[in-house]
Amino acid sequence: MIICKFGGASVKNSESIQKLPQIIHNIAGEQIIVVSAIGKTTNKLEEILALKMAGKPWEQSANSLIEEHLEIASGLFPANEKNKLVFSVIKSVFNTAFKILKDYSGNNYDFIYDQVVSAGELASTKIVSHFLLSKGLQNNWMDIRDFIETDSSFREAKVAESHTRKNVSKGFDFNTTNIFVTQGFIAADKKMNTTTLGREGSDYTAALLANMLNAEKVILWKDVDGIFNADPKLFPEAKLLKELSYREAIELSFYGAKIIHPKTIKPVQNKNIPIFVNNFNNPGAKGSKICKLNNYKPDFPVYIVKDKQMLISISPKDLSFILEEHISRFFTLLDTYHVKVNMMQNSAISFSVCCDKVEEIKLKALIETLKADFRTLYNSNLELITIRHYTKESITKMTEGKKTLMEQKSRNTAQFVVE
Repeated sequence: MIICKFGGASVKNSESIQKLPQIIHNIAGEQIIVVSAIGKTTNKLEEILALKMAGKPWEQSANSLIEEHLEIASGLFPANEKNKLVFSVIKSVFNTAFKILKDYSGNNYDFIYDQVVSAGELASTKIVSHFLLSKGLQNNWMDIRDFIETDSSFREAKVAESHTRKNVSKGFDFNTTNIFVTQGFIAADKKMNTTTLGREGSDYTAALLANMLNAEKVILWKDVDGIFNADPKLFPEAKLLKELSYREAIELSFYGAKIIHPKTIKPVQNKNIPIFVNNFNNPGAKGSKICKLNNYKPDFPVYIVKDKQMLISISPKDLSFILEEHISRFFTLLDTYHVKVNMMQNSAISFSVCCDKVEEIKLKALIETLKADFRTLYNSNLELITIRHYTKESITKMTEGKKTLMEQKSRNTAQFVVE
């Protein structure tokens, strides 16, 4: 049995979705198809949510998003009586989410985020499942929220492994069909509130299912030919990494490589299940393989660039030494505001962290809280450059002519926060 995950780019329009049946047919055998939201749907749902939370009109944006999905469906299905159901289901999925948003009057952003943003995956899988059926590929559509159980840490939910394993083993019965279609990224807590597994979490869903069902392999279908030593969109000379060890893939995902979700590797590593990263536009290309490799080291440096970074530095107001109790207080606040640290450094009288600026509201609240106890400085709109297996030449290439605010080097990794 094989787990195939199709990301948002591979279902971004009707032309892309039309490629799926042939890919799935060529793989053959028992498959679970994990699908992300279409294109930039998650971003658009976030924008709609932001408008609602700010008290601004959002209904027009919501209607436009529904129309986009109906237009994609129109490019896949003839307008006849047989296909009426899928158009009705698409409207129903979004209208249900938008009614929840309209009626919501609380201030728990993370909770309402999960209830609304999850509509993207529900709609995309309905479209894909129906399209596969129309092409003669029998499949069962599954609501993954009935199977993956989590705690109630909305937007970063933790999986209740034992309950989930039991649910998955019972629910995905290949005696009924060879193909299941389900959602990535979303799950549910014990009260059946929708939760999400973290941004770009569909890879993680695929890995969990692979582990729990002892899959032969996982194939992540992307819009690139595999994993490269740099983002091909930023570095045209980027080189393909044909094979990576599990350990290296974990390191790259931790440092921000966008090709794999950080939580993806552990479930498959535990069962020694290989991951293949292939291009849905070029399914015949070899792609990249992540597997067990001893003493792995690539032949060239690997570059990861993260933008929209913020550097926050604290120091005691009386210029005394930074002690463990100060750092503990700082990390407690980081956890409280759900701010992810990408790099950290301390000196005698200061402690600094580099973090993503995407959660700007939370960062502003964090900084105001820090100011009560510490002298607090910060810089915005920075870049974090990470070089795995660095050389002197690679460092010069990435930092020459840039102002470096913080840097670190270990045996295998060099990092630079630059303006």
